[in-house]
Amino acid sequence: MPEAVDQLIHAEWIIPVVPENLLLSDHTLVVNRGRISAILPTEKVAEQYQSAQEISLPGHALIPGLINSHTHAAMALLRGLADDMPLMTWLNEHIWPAEARWVSEEFIHDGTQLAVAEMLLGGTTCFNDMYFFPDITGRVASSAGIRAVLGLIAIDFPSAWASDGDDYLHKGLQVHDQFRTNPIIHTAFAPHAPYSVADPILERIRTLADELEIPVHMHVHETHDEIVQGLQNQGKRPMERLHDLGLLSPSLAAVHMTQLEKSEIELFAASGGQVVHCPESNLKLASGFCPVTELTEAGINVALGTDGAASNNDLDMLSEMRSAALLTKGVANNASALPAAKALSMATINGARALGLQQETGSLEPGKSADLVAVDLHRINTLPVYHPISQLVYAAGREQVTHVWVAGRHLVSEGSLTTLDLQQLAARSKDWRERILATDVDN
Repeated sequence: MPEAVDQLIHAEWIIPVVPENLLLSDHTLVVNRGRISAILPTEKVAEQYQSAQEISLPGHALIPGLINSHTHAAMALLRGLADDMPLMTWLNEHIWPAEARWVSEEFIHDGTQLAVAEMLLGGTTCFNDMYFFPDITGRVASSAGIRAVLGLIAIDFPSAWASDGDDYLHKGLQVHDQFRTNPIIHTAFAPHAPYSVADPILERIRTLADELEIPVHMHVHETHDEIVQGLQNQGKRPMERLHDLGLLSPSLAAVHMTQLEKSEIELFAASGGQVVHCPESNLKLASGFCPVTELTEAGINVALGTDGAASNNDLDMLSEMRSAALLTKGVANNASALPAAKALSMATINGARALGLQQETGSLEPGKSADLVAVDLHRINTLPVYHPISQLVYAAGREQVTHVWVAGRHLVSEGSLTTLDLQQLAARSKDWRERILATDVDN
C-alpha cells in the first residue's frame, strides 16, 4: 500500500543544489508535514506514495527557495526616492532624514508587506533583515508565511525604535524571546556598521551572540570612506578593530566587503566568517567590487543579498544571481570565474550557511523544510533549454516564478499570492509616496 503524503510535486527538472550542479529530469518531490520526504523518478512514485494534492509542472525547474541574505525590507517604501548619489550623500541628506521623519510601526508594517510580496513573487522564501521595529517585521513575515531572520539592530544614534545602545539591545532581546518558538522566524544581532556602533555595544553583542548561539549581521568594509573613518577615529581599519573585539568568527555575516586587502581576506578566512555580496547595490552606489574570486579561493562562504530597495532598486534574487556571475567574471577577467551552478548556490545553500540555517533550508534534501520554487523555463526568453541551471541564472526573469512554498505552505500559486492582497498594498504604497515626497529636500 503506498504511503499517504501531503503533496506530490512533479517537475520536468529538479535542481537540488546539494550536490552542486546536479540536475534530475522527470522527478517528483514528496512533501509531508511541511518537509521534504523524498525525491525520486516520477515513474516510480505511484508504487510508493499517494496524495490528494498533486501538481504537475511540465517545463518547470523546481529549485530551493531563494535566500536574500541582506535586506532592509521596509525601505521598499523609499524605493527611488533619491537615486544616483554617493552613499554618504544618499544617507545623510535623504535616507536618514526620511527615516527620522517617517519610520514608525505603521511604516515598517506597510513597507515590509510590500517587500515580502515582491520577494515571494520573485521566488525568495527567506530574507535576512536589518531595520527598525524588527518585531513588526517578524509579525508581517510570520503572517505572510515567509521565512525571515530578524536583525536585532544596534546603532549609536536614537530612532523611533530605541533611544541608545542599551535600549537597542534590551528591545532586541525581547524580540528574540518573542519569536524563539516560531518555526519560520529566526533572529540575528545586527549592529549597523563599525563606524556607527561603539566598542562597548559591539563587545556586548559578541557576548550575547555567543550565549544565544545566533549570528551577527553587519555592514563591513562597504566603502573607501568607511576605511578612512576607521583609520582617523580608531587608528585602524574596521576589520582589524572587529578582530580585536573578537567579532570575527563563523557567526559573523559581513555584508558588502568591497574594500579588502590580501591580509584581510586571509584573516577573515581563518576566522570562518561569512560574506554577503550585494552586487547591484554596490554598483548603483559605486561602493566598489567585492572580490568574490579571491574570497571563494580562500575558502570563504559567499552568499547573496539585494540590500534595500532604496539602493538597488528591487528585491529580485534571480537578477542578483545574474549580476553576481557576470560581475565576478568581468572583475576576474575570467569567463569561468563564477559558473551558473555556483551563483545558484550563493543564492540558496550559501545563504542558509551564512544565517546558520543550512540544516533547515537552502537545498532540496529529504528531512529539510519544503521551501520550494517552481520556475517556468518554457517561456520564449528561456527557450530552447540546453542547460536548465544556466537558463535560470543567465536568462530567466522573476515573472517566470509560478509557485512558491515555505515549509510546505503554498504562498504563490500560478503566479498569484495566497496570503497578501496586492491591491491593498498598492493603495497603501501610493499613500506613503504622497506623504514622503512632500518632505524630501529635492521635491
